[in-house]
Amino acid sequence: MDTWLIVLIVVAVVVVLLIVALMMSKRRRIGAARKREQAREHLQEAQVRGAQADRERALAEEQAARARRERAEVEERAALAEQEARQRAARADEERAAADELRAKAEKIAPDLTANAHHRPVADGGHDRPATDGGHDRPATDGGYDRPATDSGYPDQPGGGGATRR
Repeated sequence: MDTWLIVLIVVAVVVVLLIVALMMSKRRRIGAARKREQAREHLQEAQVRGAQADRERALAEEQAARARRERAEVEERAALAEQEARQRAARADEERAAADELRAKAEKIAPDLTANAHHRPVADGGHDRPATDGGHDRPATDGGYDRPATDSGYPDQPGGGGATRR
């Protein structure tokens, strides 16, 4: 074989190897660029999802704070209602004690009066109040001794003494 033919074959092989090397290098650069682009897309999506997660977290915390605030308001209203109920009960107990004390004084002063006293329910709370004279708002002045047995203290009952209604 001639040397120039060997040189030509060697040159051709080297050229083919260079072309293959260039193609592989180009393919690697294209693959790397594709991977970088994919990585950018992943980073953008991660950023979007992170922002959404932060927004959802903030909304959840706001909702939890609103729920805690509402619960605190409800508990405060309940505590105030309970306090008011306790105060009312205490006032009622004081009124009952005062009524019992007055009843005891009345019994001590005139025992026979308290045994004959008529009681009637009152529309504003159902507590007993001594009967009034003839259905009027004025307490009986005669002590109830001469009152007929049919006088119930109610105006619309027989012996009630009038058409006045409470």
